[in-house]
Amino acid sequence: MGWFDWARDWLSYFGFSNKSGRILFLGLDNAGKTTLLGKLANDQLHVHRPTFNPNVEELTLGGIRVKTIDMGGHKEARRLWKDYFFKADGIVFLVDAADRERLYEAKNELDLLLQTEEIAKAPFLILGNKIDLPGACGEEELVHVLGLSGLLTGKTTKVKDPSVRPLEVFMTSLVMKMGYGEGFCWLAEYLKNS
Repeated sequence: MGWFDWARDWLSYFGFSNKSGRILFLGLDNAGKTTLLGKLANDQLHVHRPTFNPNVEELTLGGIRVKTIDMGGHKEARRLWKDYFFKADGIVFLVDAADRERLYEAKNELDLLLQTEEIAKAPFLILGNKIDLPGACGEEELVHVLGLSGLLTGKTTKVKDPSVRPLEVFMTSLVMKMGYGEGFCWLAEYLKNS
């Protein structure tokens, strides 16, 4: 049984089959955004060129209808992110956990996003990707470097206070098919009922 089957069964069991939403995939270049989208769309891993134009994909994940918008992560593309904020019901921010030289650059971009008024209420799923690579940081270190200590809202308890933005970190490996299924189950808690 693959994680898609597990997620579908789990979400349907808990009544999430009528959920929908628009999710932005953000993060620095080479963090794995387009690879994740391909993995979700057709369970394929491919090497991708840098994303210069937003990739839009409509998917059904575990009975949840989502429109995903994969935004490029290089400096020029980051200027376009704001043009899509009004469309976002959730943010998936990918970080290359094995690229230690760029962790602080990722932190700076995440800080800017977390301060942006247009997405102040959008839940943030942060995926620490590429944990299968040697030298990748662990969850505790990533949380510390990204400055998220004390800000995470919990993986098992749903945030009910509307003044608190749901924010959580899941460590992932797209190659090993680890972590992102649990992350999307967490995010599904905060998507709209259709």
